[in-house]
Amino acid sequence: MDIEDLRTFVEVADAGGVTSAALRLGISKSMVSRRLVRLEAELGVQLLARSTRGASLTEAGATFRDYAARVSAEIDVARETILPAGELRGRLRVAAPISFGPTHFAQVLAQMARRHPHLQIQTCYSDRFVDLIAEGYDCGIRVGTLQDSSLIARRVGPLYGNFVASPDYIKVHGSPETPEELVTHQALMQGTETWQVMDGDKIITVRPQGRFKADNGAALAVAAAAGLGIAALPDDLIKDYLDSGELVPVMKRHPPPPAGIYVVRPPGQHPARKVRVLTEMLIECFDHGPVLPR
Repeated sequence: MDIEDLRTFVEVADAGGVTSAALRLGISKSMVSRRLVRLEAELGVQLLARSTRGASLTEAGATFRDYAARVSAEIDVARETILPAGELRGRLRVAAPISFGPTHFAQVLAQMARRHPHLQIQTCYSDRFVDLIAEGYDCGIRVGTLQDSSLIARRVGPLYGNFVASPDYIKVHGSPETPEELVTHQALMQGTETWQVMDGDKIITVRPQGRFKADNGAALAVAAAAGLGIAALPDDLIKDYLDSGELVPVMKRHPPPPAGIYVVRPPGQHPARKVRVLTEMLIECFDHGPVLPR
């Protein structure tokens, strides 16, 4: 029984269809279909019920999926164990944010690819929430404050930020000084999130309101410079705006609490060595100071 056939079956089962699994694996749909047919012929049972809307597991497929996933994971561990020290093979799928991703994290991923020429690295840069488990990623790089989840997180560096607004906005609406005043202003947000502010050693949670939202920090910085409201953004993202005077800090006595840069991965006993290596490289790059290097 071919291990790649097993791995392909698990991807199709988790992705819910051949097309999505092919994208995850980086191979053609026809190759995925051939592997599935070969595996079903080997087992003598139908594992997937195929339709125009995707593929669903049969009763036999649902039972076999967990065994196939465990076998695939054990083979990966075995391969890592017998490889020469430091050498990585296989595929690493990473989800990273557009904000900082191409400008900061891409450098680390490129260096990892140089060090490990037999490792395939696929990175998705997006500021949308990526479901690592459902979409088949080995890990994700996330910035800010993590939400509660079943994912396992490792902090790889600090991230500091400020509340900022344009001089024109302050001239018209004033500059908030307290958390109570902050919630009366127009907030530029990524969604319906709450904001946290420091009050001495305490962290206070406020629920801002605003009419302008974007899922990208750079877009919020542009909106803040245009005078649309107050934004809470990482220092490195707003450095040029602060230097030029297009944005100025507000709420200086109540800044956002320090956040972080994290590697998150699906739950499991041990992270794959390729994820551990990426984590160590990110720590080496970002664990030395509050500002992300250019």
